[in-house]
Amino acid sequence: MGKAEPFTYDGGIVAPGETRNVRYTVSETYLGDAVRMPVTIVNGERPGPTVFLTAAAHGDELNGIEVVREVAHEWDHEGLAGTLVCLPVLNVPAFLAQERYLPIYDRDLNRSFPGDPDSTSAKRMAHEIFRNFLAPCDVGLDFHTSTRGRTNMLHVRADMEDPEVTRVANAFASNVIISSEGPSGSLRRELSDSGVPTITIEMGEAHRFQRPLIDSALESVRSVLAEFGLRDSDTVRWPGWRTVIDDSGEKTWIRADSGGLVDMHYDRGDLVYEDDVICTIANPFKTENTLMRAPFTGLLVGILENPLVYPGNPLCHLVRLDDRTQRAIEWNRRTNDDDW
Repeated sequence: MGKAEPFTYDGGIVAPGETRNVRYTVSETYLGDAVRMPVTIVNGERPGPTVFLTAAAHGDELNGIEVVREVAHEWDHEGLAGTLVCLPVLNVPAFLAQERYLPIYDRDLNRSFPGDPDSTSAKRMAHEIFRNFLAPCDVGLDFHTSTRGRTNMLHVRADMEDPEVTRVANAFASNVIISSEGPSGSLRRELSDSGVPTITIEMGEAHRFQRPLIDSALESVRSVLAEFGLRDSDTVRWPGWRTVIDDSGEKTWIRADSGGLVDMHYDRGDLVYEDDVICTIANPFKTENTLMRAPFTGLLVGILENPLVYPGNPLCHLVRLDDRTQRAIEWNRRTNDDDW
């Protein structure tokens, strides 16, 4: 077995066996003050892979922040084989403003990777983050939530055509994996393309901590670290059932056919059957109702939280299930109901 190596970044070095909290400058304010991103680097005494955990690439997506903080500061890292690079708040300006995008020209940091030192403010920031803390890693976990007004069940987005990415996605042990390359400029796509297999984890909604989702994600982080040999005390999990959804034709956004107030009849993660009424849209007098039905049997990965819609607004994200997965979900839910 080789020797554990230090982790280096511009202006710093973290030796094996050392943990360091860093406030790394990624930009400047209008007044010329430093914009500093919090980073915790835990370098184990034993050699092993380097894994990064990132959150709040969109500044109002908070659930992942707590996942990354707890891994960095509440777990016992004695005996760690490898290095954890924990970045709980990637998009500091948006986080401070509690907005999704960078307040500077409303740019999306998660469409700006790998960055460019001579381009826009977003790409300059992405460049600093990418080359110092992400590109040196072997595996990546990037935590997100749904945008405002909607909520997602915990699921993974990953390029399942890439064997190394598939290994990470399977180890995370979520029930649902949506397979796609990801958008150009997104953190997971650019890192996976550069040889650092990375997945996106979607969980819950913006502007809040949701403890059950955070706890589930933490268990899946343990599973990934076990898969790659960083923690001997943990084991790789199997979620009980799993469906992998191809990006073409197996999922759809159901959109409102009329404007009004929405009464959702199901929650995120629920199984719905073809022709079930997922929600009802009504006018203020409840004299006109529009019934929105499931076009096929599937799982509600994401649903509306804000009950006000115009025609065409998204109501829910439905993914198709094969017969085997449907039976597994039905069996699991019957078993859980019996236990309860």
